[in-house]
Amino acid sequence: MIRLILMIWMSLIAVPLQAAVEVQEVTSPGGIKAWLVEEHSIPFTALELRFRGGAVLDITGKRGAINLMAGLLEEGAGELDSQGFSQARETLATSFDYRAFDDAMSISARFLTENRGEAVSLLKTSIMQPTFGQDDIDRVREQVLSGLRSDATDPDEIARNTFDKMTWGNHAYGSNRNGTVESVNALSREDIVAAHRAVFARDRLYVSAVGDITAQELGVLMDKLLGDIPATGAPLVEHADYQLTGGITVIPFDTPQSVALFGHVGITRDDPDFVAAYILNEVFGGNGLDSRLMVEVREKRGLTYGVGTYLAPMDYGELVVGQVRSDNSRIAESIEVIKQEWEKIAETGLTANELDEAKTYLTGAYPLRFDGNAPIARIMVGMQMTGLGVDYIANRNDLVNAVTLEDIRRVAKRIYQPENLHFVVVGQPDGVQNSN
Repeated sequence: MIRLILMIWMSLIAVPLQAAVEVQEVTSPGGIKAWLVEEHSIPFTALELRFRGGAVLDITGKRGAINLMAGLLEEGAGELDSQGFSQARETLATSFDYRAFDDAMSISARFLTENRGEAVSLLKTSIMQPTFGQDDIDRVREQVLSGLRSDATDPDEIARNTFDKMTWGNHAYGSNRNGTVESVNALSREDIVAAHRAVFARDRLYVSAVGDITAQELGVLMDKLLGDIPATGAPLVEHADYQLTGGITVIPFDTPQSVALFGHVGITRDDPDFVAAYILNEVFGGNGLDSRLMVEVREKRGLTYGVGTYLAPMDYGELVVGQVRSDNSRIAESIEVIKQEWEKIAETGLTANELDEAKTYLTGAYPLRFDGNAPIARIMVGMQMTGLGVDYIANRNDLVNAVTLEDIRRVAKRIYQPENLHFVVVGQPDGVQNSN
């Protein structure tokens, strides 16, 4: 246990961001590609694996299968049952994390150099030989069902599920990746095995590593860990059709406060205007207490404790989306202020001072993201999935500084669409009516 605590502590030690993190592109003898940052000052490595596709690959009628499968990967593998796998992992002072997201299956591994070989063998067993025992399936299924039952009485989750369904319809984005009580109850072991077969394939694999490992060692590791994974998996899905129009949808719910989720179609990550859109959102609703929405809705009027927006560029669809919570008697005013601010930023963009301050903040805060081997590994694998080059870390602040006020005003008119802004309100909102 002491060694495991030490390993977790070491995962938080930062690699210095100089000119800067030196990212190497590595190709294993077997042809598997990865990005690597070597850092040999501590005997520890963080490894990140991503498989594009994720929960969107759920078969129709089997929603939640991939999420349930991900939760079972550490519940027994090879000759080890759930308890045996947990003990083996603890003995090696290694950490594995398996998660299914909408667009990717994620596996994070942390291990000490002295245990690298054994840790990789154990990780491979969990990926390639999960037992999917019925007792384990039933236990993890009940954990998922408990979460779904809780979500059914959570206004935030009700708003999210309603918004997604209205936005994406029958596409996988239109439903909760955890499934429904009915769909999860109906999943069989064969469904879990099929989900595993759909997700794990080398044609959708991305790898990054940071720590005490050389390029040659990483190449050998990748072939050992990933060389036996099938070449192809299930076909990836089609782009989602955006279906939402402007208006308000009210979902009655007995609560003293109403939750409003709002937004409209957004911008893809590979769009040339994405950096400008990112700066705009930072000023408008992304920068905590200093954002325009926080100032107007909270500071000036006291309508909420918090309001914010973010860009959501997913693989098969994109949104500009935000959320606010206000007393039932004041949510109507919150909605009106948000609408007014949406129109204002669309018409005028930012001031020169706002743009300068945003650039200063964003360029100064960027190095703080690289606060440990594990965060750097996650950032690098995300960069690969979004098509950014190995030089992006070094060039990112230059991209931010290159955005002009003219760019901001042009992109603001393009990105913010007041006429298409839709609010899903869950609660008992005074003075708010359905308008769709």
